[in-house]
Amino acid sequence: MGAKESILRKIRILITNQFDTPEEAFSFFDSDKDGRLKVSEIKRLLKDAEVNGFLRGIVASELLKGYDNSGDDTINWEEFKIAISELERDL
Repeated sequence: MGAKESILRKIRILITNQFDTPEEAFSFFDSDKDGRLKVSEIKRLLKDAEVNGFLRGIVASELLKGYDNSGDDTINWEEFKIAISELERDL
């Protein structure tokens, strides 16, 4: 299993084991409740998913690059839903 697949699997395990729904996970990690996940909030999600500390910043940046369709350097709920559906499809 490659690094990307390993990280995606860890995120999926976190979301499915710790939360009833992806929306509950999004709300939990949206610590300031502004409806968007900032880099720091994404890094916290990755930390809770047990992604290596060295990789968290890189992975958070890649997630933003891949899913921030609005260009505001955050992941909103709609973008998060797309990421989760692709995560479920790819694994």
